[in-house]
Amino acid sequence: MKKQLIMEKALELFAKQGFEATSVQQITEHCGISKGAFYLSFKSKDELITALIDHFMNQLTSDIDYVVRNTNKDDLLYTFYYTIFHTSYQHSDFARLLMKEQSHAFNNDLLEKLHYFDRLIGMTILSMLEQIYGEQVSETKYDLMYCIKGFMNTYSQLVVFYNVPLDLELLSNSLVEKTDLLAQHTTVPFISEEIIQLFTSPMNEAVTKDQILDILAPKIEEMEDSMEKESLVLLKEQLEEQTLSPVIIRGLIENIRNQPHCKWIAFLLRRYYEF
Repeated sequence: MKKQLIMEKALELFAKQGFEATSVQQITEHCGISKGAFYLSFKSKDELITALIDHFMNQLTSDIDYVVRNTNKDDLLYTFYYTIFHTSYQHSDFARLLMKEQSHAFNNDLLEKLHYFDRLIGMTILSMLEQIYGEQVSETKYDLMYCIKGFMNTYSQLVVFYNVPLDLELLSNSLVEKTDLLAQHTTVPFISEEIIQLFTSPMNEAVTKDQILDILAPKIEEMEDSMEKESLVLLKEQLEEQTLSPVIIRGLIENIRNQPHCKWIAFLLRRYYEF
């Protein structure tokens, strides 16, 4: 797909030069397309950067959401950390760009989008903490959430910026131990529920059928024939007219969740059906 080609080639240039130093002209020359062809896919360079952010953050958010919903309590914390760093490895070029440039290269709309995904990840972390520790962390779970985000950000720099092999299993086990110690021994909470509501209240809105259909329709149109496309068609029909059992719906969502361009749809459907 032309949009995918532009995103891949633009990322190569962004990785070498940065966002601000890369022009639309350079992107089109690197892709071997005209400016007109570029603007048929993206209205501007900012829209292209937004699409790249969506793609990377959709992968990360969807992966950890799936882990939290489908991993047993004893393995959950380890699997969570391992998934974070494995995904960072897979998308290291773009993760590096985000870490280096988001503080000064993005406009307010792009920064708000990053904040949106950050809040989504925070909600997933809270759900994980409640599953693992229950009432034990009822007073400190928000502080623990920010500690876990700190681990994610700090150790991701090792994964992303240093071209050396890292033992992700050892790293994940080490962070499980640290998190357990904090959960068991932290007694002085700092972040209250009242403070956290200032940031999370917009995220409590339910996912609507129309929101998902708006994403599904163009995705089906642009995909080539495949099992994933057939599953998307059936899921769209299910949203429009309820005919399938929850077991079949789960199976259809499972069919699409590993397809990079369908992960976000799978995430939204899991929230919509409360799986």
